[in-house]
Amino acid sequence: MEADWEIELGGGAPIIEACWSGFVDLRSNPENAFKLPEALLLPALAPVLVRLNSSESSLYTAKSDIWPITEIDPIEFDAPPASAMHGLAAYIDCLHRNPQFWSDPHNAIAWCKKFCAALKAVALRCCRIDLVIRNAITAPEMDSIGITAYIAACGSTDDAARIQLGAVLDAFADSVESP
Repeated sequence: MEADWEIELGGGAPIIEACWSGFVDLRSNPENAFKLPEALLLPALAPVLVRLNSSESSLYTAKSDIWPITEIDPIEFDAPPASAMHGLAAYIDCLHRNPQFWSDPHNAIAWCKKFCAALKAVALRCCRIDLVIRNAITAPEMDSIGITAYIAACGSTDDAARIQLGAVLDAFADSVESP
């Protein structure tokens, strides 16, 4: 699997907001993952969100979405050209359960490096995961650092891309659960 990370902490960079008006706390109500609009469009997303928000997970999620992708570089997705015809992507804003864990960008960088190494060891093609370290607001007047995971897959058909994205989402959740 292709995996990489970057930092966007400067002024004007997007911020992860866990306090936004549409926030659904999947830690308290995991069944609500199956009702999210993006999970209705991609049913494979809901079980992954449940896993990421479970008490066993070191992370929890603040927001997610999915969208089709039209420009696919086969090299960037480790895909044969015939499998780079259709694409689908998701993002998941992730926060650490221990707000001090990513309180320093260096801790988030170390986590991303280790996580990307684990993801690169996963034998999946036609996909990629990009992690972006961002500032986060986890509670009123409480700043932290979070990570937006961009997860993308491609296939020779829309259905193939959808199935592959489900597999990549599972691999993402598996890697979070691994020590």
